[in-house]
Amino acid sequence: MRSRRLLWSALAAVAAFIVIGGGWLWSLPPAPSVTPPPPIAHDERDATIAALKPPKRQRPLIAIVGINDATETTDYLVPYGILRRADVADVVTLATAPGPMTLYPTLKVEPQATIAEFDAQHPDGADYVIVPAMSRDDDPAALQWIRSQAAKKAIIVGICAGAKVVGDAGLLHGKRATTHWYFVKALRGKHPTMRYAEDRRLVVDDGVATTTGITASMPMSLTLIEAIAGREKARSVGRDIGLADWDARHESDEFKFTRPFALTAIENTAAFWAHEQLGIELKDGVDEVSLAIVTDAWSRTYRSQAVTFASTADARQSWSGIRIYPDQVTANWPAERLLPSLGDRKPAEALDSALQEITARYGTRTTDFVAMQLEYPRHRATQ
Repeated sequence: MRSRRLLWSALAAVAAFIVIGGGWLWSLPPAPSVTPPPPIAHDERDATIAALKPPKRQRPLIAIVGINDATETTDYLVPYGILRRADVADVVTLATAPGPMTLYPTLKVEPQATIAEFDAQHPDGADYVIVPAMSRDDDPAALQWIRSQAAKKAIIVGICAGAKVVGDAGLLHGKRATTHWYFVKALRGKHPTMRYAEDRRLVVDDGVATTTGITASMPMSLTLIEAIAGREKARSVGRDIGLADWDARHESDEFKFTRPFALTAIENTAAFWAHEQLGIELKDGVDEVSLAIVTDAWSRTYRSQAVTFASTADARQSWSGIRIYPDQVTANWPAERLLPSLGDRKPAEALDSALQEITARYGTRTTDFVAMQLEYPRHRATQ
């Protein structure tokens, strides 16, 4: 009976929201039109690369930091995997405290060190610090450590809503910056001296880089590789992950809170009886970039949650050395809820395939809903 009361309470809440909020929903704009963004001028591109040159070491040290509870999956793992592929820097994943990290919205990993262990080993600090989105923008340990790294002349890179963390660390005053489309207004309100850079997927200003939403972690990583080791090396890695070309261009008006976005969120949440847990087998040597992107996408449909499974509870080591724990211990998964194997698909191709599979399972509106959350320019000429 209690479960039934909860069920009807949830239905009543959704119905009330639709009735009361109907006028609000219809006041939202329809799906935005898509126009190709203008090319980036050579002078601007060259200035971006120059601003990201390694500040200390010939072979830079890159630290990717997060909190142990709910650091964004793709923001954390994609830069690590892409930068490790390039082998032009030493890259380490960090957490503010000992123990595993529960990423959001999916995956559980073992960081390679804590911030305290990193400081003991590298008292002069990193060359670059990558800051993903976190469940708390004001985590004291994370903020203090980021400030200390900036004081040691590390270049701070805020990925997606990681810009909010960078802002709370006091590093956006007077700087040009960007962030995930959903948080632009809040970031500008909280940091009024920050100058929002529209129509740019990544921005660099005086030792601080920021990006738009989640999938901007791919071009940002390639841009770092170019700054460290040159355009040809970055292009080689880009081909390896499925991005033949990329730059900072972005059509900001393509991403906004629209009526279809809101309606899909409501409808998919309300259809709780059709929510499902989809499994993907976790194996040693898995490409952590593809795994992060694909499970992140499937976990944002509001209809499904992607989980990993394996025959034992032991962590599996990814292709680039990240230890990932299975969510469930089982040797088998129901075929109708089994996600396709990643195989040897390149990460960008794996994301496109996942979006096609989401369309086949839930329809185009849900795919558009996921792409909007990922801030993924699906109608792109380049990344």
